[in-house]
Amino acid sequence: MNNVSEPPAAPTVPLGGSLEKLREHIGAAARLDRAAALDAWLTEIFPGHLPGVSLLAVGGLGRRDCAPYSDLDLVLLHNGTAGIDRIASALWYPIWDARLGLDHSVRTLPEALSVAHDDVKVALGLLDARHVAGDAALSGELIAAAGDQWRRTAVRLMPQLKEITTSRWASHGELAFLLEGDLKEAAGGLRDVTILRGIGRAGVADTMRPAVRAAGLRLLDTRDALHLAVGRRVDRLVAQERGTVAELLELEDGDALLRRVAGDARTIAHAVDDAWRAADRLRVRRRGQTSGPPTRRPVARDVVEQDGELVLARTAIGPVPDPSLSLRVAAAAATVRLPIARATSEWLAAFCPPLPTPWPAAARAALVSLLGSGPGLLPTWETSDRYGLIDAWLPEWARMRSLPQHHPVHRFTLDRHLVQAAYEATAYAREVDRPDLLLIGAFLHDVGKGLLGDHSIVGAPIAADIATRIGLPPADVATIEKLVRLHLLLPEVATRRDLSDPLTISTVAEKVGDTATLDLLHALARADAHATGPAAWSDWKGRLMAELVRRVHTALDTGELPEPPAPDPELLEGDLPAVHLDGDRVAVAAADRRGLLGAVAACLAMHRLDVVGANASTVDGRAIVEFFTQPRYGSPYDPVALAADLRRVAAGDVSVTQRVRARAMSARGGTAEPRVVWQRDVATDAAVLELRAADSAGLLYRVATALDEAGATVRAARISTLGGDVVDAFYLVGPWAEQAERDRVQAAVLAAV
Repeated sequence: MNNVSEPPAAPTVPLGGSLEKLREHIGAAARLDRAAALDAWLTEIFPGHLPGVSLLAVGGLGRRDCAPYSDLDLVLLHNGTAGIDRIASALWYPIWDARLGLDHSVRTLPEALSVAHDDVKVALGLLDARHVAGDAALSGELIAAAGDQWRRTAVRLMPQLKEITTSRWASHGELAFLLEGDLKEAAGGLRDVTILRGIGRAGVADTMRPAVRAAGLRLLDTRDALHLAVGRRVDRLVAQERGTVAELLELEDGDALLRRVAGDARTIAHAVDDAWRAADRLRVRRRGQTSGPPTRRPVARDVVEQDGELVLARTAIGPVPDPSLSLRVAAAAATVRLPIARATSEWLAAFCPPLPTPWPAAARAALVSLLGSGPGLLPTWETSDRYGLIDAWLPEWARMRSLPQHHPVHRFTLDRHLVQAAYEATAYAREVDRPDLLLIGAFLHDVGKGLLGDHSIVGAPIAADIATRIGLPPADVATIEKLVRLHLLLPEVATRRDLSDPLTISTVAEKVGDTATLDLLHALARADAHATGPAAWSDWKGRLMAELVRRVHTALDTGELPEPPAPDPELLEGDLPAVHLDGDRVAVAAADRRGLLGAVAACLAMHRLDVVGANASTVDGRAIVEFFTQPRYGSPYDPVALAADLRRVAAGDVSVTQRVRARAMSARGGTAEPRVVWQRDVATDAAVLELRAADSAGLLYRVATALDEAGATVRAARISTLGGDVVDAFYLVGPWAEQAERDRVQAAVLAAV
């Protein structure tokens, strides 16, 4: 055994440097060079040339595709050699000293094969095993035996592998549609390339076609660039690194990078789906559950099931196929939740004629059936998109495919968001008179994104053109256009306006026009929010929208505006101060004085409660403030302690606000400049000041205090948080016609932010 007091230095990737220098470490050649350097270093630190002991690389180093800051995956193999623990320590410690990540195991050949026999992840890993140092014959024995064992047991292990993979996908999502996806673990990522390689090695299917190989290589290049941009191991492509990664890959911008990643991830994910189906068919045949020619079962007109896939009936393949055939096949596949066979998809893409304008009724019905198919929609739509069928139905789709949405509340690219919105809309189909228009409206609501201007305004005529092309009658086309133009109306009014103000209700009623459209907009708003992501929805937002819809319904049904809610009688009587806690509602009554709104907001911030709405009024000399709250990050609060602090604040104790003031002032932040917008003609008896700024701790307290010190009386406040930004509306009572007064108050608010 070698006695080396100073092990040779590990090969490293230089930090920093010009883009040209960093680009030298990206690509297949650079990965081979890194693998060769690591091999040489590991050979030098390997403790001697003992018979019956060898070192094998698995994972990225085994495949020679290790990224700049990848971990090392190593197996120390032995045949029962005495003192193997000492040998292992002599090897592992130099690696740890070099601060390299290490995943290691020490096994005999029978142990390695035994673990691989029952653990599919270990079995897959051994397929990448490569000899690095020591007894080459021993390494070769394991490599050959592991490959042979995999070919014999792979079909049996496929269900286990599929379960693990599906669980991983559920945790990490689909790389093709995520704005900040994990290049390795998400569906369609590098982990799936390893799975495809393993399935191919088992002889189950031809998984590594040229398109898949090319997609895998491009994802490896992207991961190389990401490691170099960050200077450490990281696999999640976050927004702040996209620009640098795109530059390193010589792409136009971060959006071009996302589109490339999305295309590659789709190619890989689709290949995995094909591989699973091939494995399922092989397992069924080996169990002897089928014999003779495959059974064909009619599913829909011109569509039959064969071997768990949908194929065309023989009668469908004529000299001139029906133009609606591809849509009808997709609708059938989504409805019965079976995949379309690859050969069938290719045939439809090559031979199905274009749809006429307007579409025939069969095509229009198939589109509605497809959009309303529920869980079957997403995989069927993706298959149809991969083979170019969607572009034939909707030429506008090419512009929207893989288009990033940069607002932090969005989790999906635009194309996936639209399909997801249609999927979410099925939950509300029974609440509306025209579920077909709800599905089409949900699918088209954001078609204006990516174009200049307000996407609701820009998208309305585009949606109308599409609705006309698919054959909807003029009245339905007008409804679709209105749904797209007004799809943000309900959530924006519900979260930013005072719903007790008659002008709020009459304005919405006038824009909507009728109760059928109101119901469609309500369903669409909820579907859109759920398709956007968790940050776009809350129970409080849902209740606000429901209350707005109820009030507007009353106005449209009766022609009369609903009466504003009466003050809480419990706050109008009894001793002062009075505090009432009721779920997410916090109400405080005190002797009339200025600053109560800001003081209570400070107390709520100290107890980690976020405010989503507030009302303030003065009745018979009593100042009454009512807040609607939600716990920050879902953390619980102590209602007894909160009530005690609220009573102290209402009684004029300034110690609470002093503690929050210091914390709030240090929490100011945000990269974009805050902005104040005066909303005109949206309130009956108040001017509405709307603040658009970055969210931060104590923001409402600071703004409410600034308004109070500037002499402004706040009647109501609506707090709307969108990711890291807020849009807070303050109803200010008093004479606000003079521009000088508005400028003074606006300056005070901006200074506080």
